[in-house]
Amino acid sequence: MAARLNLECEQGATFSRILVLKDSTGAVIDITGATADMQVRETVNAADILVELSTTNGRIVVDGTNGKLTLTISASDTASLTLNGVYDLKVTYLSGTVDRILEGEFVVDPQVTQ
Repeated sequence: MAARLNLECEQGATFSRILVLKDSTGAVIDITGATADMQVRETVNAADILVELSTTNGRIVVDGTNGKLTLTISASDTASLTLNGVYDLKVTYLSGTVDRILEGEFVVDPQVTQ
């Protein structure tokens, strides 16, 4: 079952979060060779993707032996975000196993200075 974490994104500022994956004992999970994907949509069933982060597009960087995922959206890309949404984050391990590790709301905090 995915953990729940609501994320806040400041419009017009760089969004960056570092996540460390750990097992139930607190030990870091080695995710060497894993890929990750995250999509933000206005609602769960919305056809349009507001923003997508993945290892393929470079918005998610995997530090495998340290169990770290670094999520990043540039300031110019967050400037175009105007809607709140929902997201989930999936990790695909070398074995082919896919885990949905995180889900929640993605809240855009509007910028004043333009």
